[in-house]
Formats: sequence, structure tokens, C-alpha cells
Amino acid sequence: MSPFRRMRAFVLVLASAWVFLEGLASAQQLDQLAAERVLGPEWKQLSRAAGMVFAGTVLSTAAPPNTMDQAIPAIEMKFHVDRAIAGVHAGEVLTIREWAGVWSRQRELRPGQRVLLFLYPPGRLGLTSPVGGSLGQLALSGKGEIVVPPAHVSVVSPKSALPVPSPPVPATAVRLGQLERAIRGARKE
Repeated sequence: MSPFRRMRAFVLVLASAWVFLEGLASAQQLDQLAAERVLGPEWKQLSRAAGMVFAGTVLSTAAPPNTMDQAIPAIEMKFHVDRAIAGVHAGEVLTIREWAGVWSRQRELRPGQRVLLFLYPPGRLGLTSPVGGSLGQLALSGKGEIVVPPAHVSVVSPKSALPVPSPPVPATAVRLGQLERAIRGARKE
């Protein structure tokens, strides 16, 4: 192979690598934008604070049997881990306990419901709760997507200093895979 052809092949390989890396960076940015849209501007902190992150199906929610040594009222929840992201394994049945006072202030979980959860690591009493309250508990659609509710954007009218509501932005669905990649990136996994 002549030096000219070797040089040309080398330039083509370099150009292909550059295009690939540019596309990869663009995909990461799209994943991060999706995470911010769903979880808010503090999505990286939310991801890092969680000891367990997973998409799962609620199997049951109930008060555990009362025992004499139980000083704190708790709710026991069982999940089937459909998609493990951090701190759990896919396919496992996970039982968590949450202080009843926190549980009563969050969205109700029902058996059969699919959710994406960001849970704190269990404390010394074995209790946990969603990171950021309701931010750490997201409902999933039947397709396994997070449905982002419509947003209402206020625009300041040039004729007055009062905000004028604009038409709502339609609801959008965010794929779980996008969030998983963004979460793993934020956690450096």
C-alpha cells in the first residue's frame, strides 16, 4: 500500500471516529435533557443520593405485623425489580420499610402499578423513603415510559410587565433507557 493510500485510510478512520464521538456526546446531552425535564434541575444530586434506583412493579403495600419492639410505625412495600439501575438486581423481590408518616404524604402505590423509584439507603432502623419526596417516585406507563405532564410557560408581554400564559406544551413520554443512561452517568457507573 502506497504512503498516500495509508494516509488516506488513516484520515478516514480519524474522521469516522470523530463523527462517532460527536454522536455519542449528542446522545448523552439528549439523555441529560430528558432527565432534567422529568426530574428537575437537581436530577444529578437526586441520582447520586439514592442508594437504590429501579423500575419495578408494586406487589403489595401493608403495615407490617405489630411487634413489641417496633417503636416506629412503618409501611412495608414489596416490589418486583423489573429494571435495576443501582443498588438492586433485576428480577429480585425487594421489600422495603418506610416510616408511615412519610408514606402518607406521598402518592399512593397500588399493587400492579409500575414505578421508577429513587430510594435512600436504608437507615439504622431499616427504613427508607424516596429521595426528594415525590420527585423520587415516578409512575411509568404501560410501555415503561415516564409521561411528562404538559408544561405551561409564562411569557412576559412586551406591552405590559405581566406574564401572559402561553398555550400548554403537550405531554411527552421519556424512555426509561434515556433516564437510566443519564442516571448511571451522574453516578459514574
